[in-house]
Parts: sequence; structure tokens; C-alpha cells
Amino acid sequence: MNLSELVYKKLTKVPEGNVTTYSELAKAVGLKNGQRAIGQIMKKNPFPVIIPCHRVVKSDGKIGGYAYGVKVKTNMLKKEGIKIQDGKILEWNKKFYKF
Repeated sequence: MNLSELVYKKLTKVPEGNVTTYSELAKAVGLKNGQRAIGQIMKKNPFPVIIPCHRVVKSDGKIGGYAYGVKVKTNMLKKEGIKIQDGKILEWNKKFYKF
């Protein structure tokens, strides 16, 4: 299994209505300081509906980027019950998924 496949498999563990961070996901697959690598892998996600890359956000609680635009990512997260204000996740402690 290559790194991208490992990352995608790990990401499928994040339940609907929760988010994780680029750094948390990097750590979960054994990448030290691999946030940028995770971002690049998310950008190339071949199955965005099956592999929920929209659930990966910045460690400061901000939404971060998304291949289909921040507006689409925000709407997807809101549909999953995540409250967002000014581009930032509310109730961070309740919504953050740690591997």
C-alpha cells in the first residue's frame, strides 16, 4: 500500500460530523511534520465522495483549502452538522477527531 492509499484509508475512519487536521492525519500515518504532504494527497483525492477529504481542516480550526472551493467544503461540513463561523469550526473540542 502506498502512502496515498494509507492516508485515504485512515481518513475513512473520521466519522461524519467530525473533522481532523492535516497534522493529526500526518501523525496517524507516521509522517513527522507531514501537513503539506497530506494537503497534496487530499488535493489529488480520486474519490472525494467516498474518501471525505472535506473533513480535514487546519489545526487552528480554520476550514483550509479544498479542490472544489472553500464554499463547497463549508457547505458539506455544515450538512454534516458542523457549525462554522467566520471560516472557523465552532465547538472544536467536540468535533475534533483524534486517531
